[in-house]
Amino acid sequence: MTTKKQTIFPKYDKVLGQMGENIKMSRKRRKLTMLQVAERADIARSTLHLIELGNSSVAMGAYFNVLRVLGLQDDFLKLAADDELGRKLQDLELLK
Repeated sequence: MTTKKQTIFPKYDKVLGQMGENIKMSRKRRKLTMLQVAERADIARSTLHLIELGNSSVAMGAYFNVLRVLGLQDDFLKLAADDELGRKLQDLELLK
């Protein structure tokens, strides 16, 4: 089975970059080294480096494990939690 590379548009790539920077700052605030976080997340240090850059080729599970190590695993539950557009579309459908 071949995997298809995901295409991320430049303006959205910046969002991933900001997420990576947020993860990096969270690690530094906890005074954890890259090696400590990588070992605890069971990933290579190079993978953590890619995560901190916001690289889109890293598996979501690796991102989750890093957040878990940092005690931020519940942040995953915030993804798409506030679906404002979806609720508006649903409300429009209910008005019919």
